[in-house]
Amino acid sequence: MMKRTLHQLQYVALGFLAILLSTSCSKKLSPIQKDFKQYEINKNTVDDSTIVAIYTPYKKQMQAEMNRIIGFSEVALTKEKAPETLMGNFFTQALLVASAKVNNQADIAFATKGGIRNEIKAGDITIESVFEVMPFENQLTVMELNGEQIQQLANFIAATDGQPVTGITLSIQDKKPVNIQVQGKDLDLHKIYKVVTYDYLANGGDNLDLFTHALKRTDYPQKVRESLMEYIASFTKKGQKINMQLDGRVKVIK
Repeated sequence: MMKRTLHQLQYVALGFLAILLSTSCSKKLSPIQKDFKQYEINKNTVDDSTIVAIYTPYKKQMQAEMNRIIGFSEVALTKEKAPETLMGNFFTQALLVASAKVNNQADIAFATKGGIRNEIKAGDITIESVFEVMPFENQLTVMELNGEQIQQLANFIAATDGQPVTGITLSIQDKKPVNIQVQGKDLDLHKIYKVVTYDYLANGGDNLDLFTHALKRTDYPQKVRESLMEYIASFTKKGQKINMQLDGRVKVIK
């Protein structure tokens, strides 16, 4: 149901775009002189009633979908500057659950602070609020990394004062990771681990070049945004509310 709704929303947007293109690009225009005049669009610009009449039905449909409530959070999912945040825990837990749904269960879920674009207020969660958290078209990716590469990932997490993670715990001392555990067990440098993230980071974004050397990588058409929505909807389906907690998965030793 969630995927079908998102696809319908995309078709609405595409239909709106097609109408604008068909009405504005039906004639081939060529410049007749090099001079030009710049027109500014601001609050004083008068709406074109013809164009407004074309897009208004689509706008109303899109707004109705964006305002649809899909869940409820008992606490604000915040992303303040801290080694561990409620939003980071929520986001990466959703990724870990998504990896199981595509039959490629990961040991670790990883994101970056910068990739999570907004917070979610306590109370009703709407489609729009999820779009604000992840406005990009990033797709789910599961990679296989050896223990030494997980050590490199832990080094990155420590050097950047913590990043959103699930499945891995560590302490940061003098910008270096200590007490690294994966799924409750000490990191084994000779073991192969699965990490779920999204394609932007898997491609080396946010200075994560180590991901470009993964032993194996599998990309899925599933959007991260869809994974978040499905995770939220799973609570609603069970009559539950989201109540994320901090658990010390990433902490600084002073």
